Amino acid sequence: MNISSFIARRIAFNQQRSFSRFIIRLSIAATTISVAAMIITLSFVNGFRDVVSEKVFSFWGHIRIQYRQPMKANIAEELPIEADPRLVQVVKQNKQVTSINPFATKYAILKTSGEMEGVLLKGLQDSAGFQHLSGFKIEGRWVRFNDSTYSREIVISMYTAKQLGLKLDDRILLYFVRPDGTLRPDKLTIVGIYKTGIEEYDKTFALGDIKLIRRLNSWKDNEIGGYEVFLKDYNQMDRVSNTIYDTPKFPLLWETKTAKEIHPNIFDWLNIVSYNGQILIAIVIVIVVINFITCLIILVLERIHMIGILKATGATDWTIQKIFLHHSALITLTGIAVGTVFSLSVLWLQQKTGFVRLKEAEYYMETAAVRIEPTQVLMVVAGTLLISLIVLLIPSLIVKRVQPIKAIRFS
Repeated sequence: MNISSFIARRIAFNQQRSFSRFIIRLSIAATTISVAAMIITLSFVNGFRDVVSEKVFSFWGHIRIQYRQPMKANIAEELPIEADPRLVQVVKQNKQVTSINPFATKYAILKTSGEMEGVLLKGLQDSAGFQHLSGFKIEGRWVRFNDSTYSREIVISMYTAKQLGLKLDDRILLYFVRPDGTLRPDKLTIVGIYKTGIEEYDKTFALGDIKLIRRLNSWKDNEIGGYEVFLKDYNQMDRVSNTIYDTPKFPLLWETKTAKEIHPNIFDWLNIVSYNGQILIAIVIVIVVINFITCLIILVLERIHMIGILKATGATDWTIQKIFLHHSALITLTGIAVGTVFSLSVLWLQQKTGFVRLKEAEYYMETAAVRIEPTQVLMVVAGTLLISLIVLLIPSLIVKRVQPIKAIRFS
């Protein structure tokens, strides 16, 4: 152990100077809070983005392929297109694509003896279309399909069930508007109830058989509303969407839309959450810098007499600077270690108990979601240490300006 490290440890663990102990504890506490705040903020932002975006993707896919309708609302009935098996095979060859499923939608009115509710019935072709929705089912099962005719089963949202006072196995009367303008009633059995937590979906959609929609719209057996494409990595949505659209066999009157284009309001909200997290981290970094500078200046000024004696006995400026750098490094490392352990403990507790509750109507989830990213934790630790070492060089330059005789008299 060299002389600088030895003196630094003696200063750090000195039990006789109460003011020094107070400054050290204050600095450790500030570093602990700063590191914990950054790790917790990043983990909560990760959780928000993952959960909300995954709900959007699971319900609608990452990319939608459908007939081009420039004035069409993002959530509305589609014009029919003919299923294209060759295009489906080309899309599946993309390494990012995990599945592609046909779908169609049709407006309907659900009616009970005393209430009615409008829905957009989303029809799927087979059970594979429900595999991405498994996390939303809270009661019952998904629709079972028939080879010969359309299924007379339907899955509704928890919101719709409460509005109409419905439960599993109830028979519900649906009214559809046919292409000729007449109303077509049909009775379906409620076999499942889902809940996404996204109000726009829960208030709007019911799930059923695409064959029913074909029958109501007088479509051919090979006509669908479009395709839902699911990817491995949602960050590749734009690139894959452009790749599909530029496929030579892609029909001229069709289009591709990403989930961000379909639901820009949700993704704008996610960007705002991320932006607010970045602002918070920037504020914390400023606090860390001010804390480090203030701490070391106070510690250096308090040890002016010691600095004078060391210089008088032949110690170089760099040797004295290293004493305070070692001293401050001990404070920083202690704060980083405690802050990291504390933040990871809080995040683990949130994952296990969900003690941080949210308003689902505003945040699309009942409990705050958490995703701990080891790379981000390491970046926070390394960044805090790097910033502290850079900042600590500034006040340590005070040592060079200290004159031994004045310093000794300063005591």
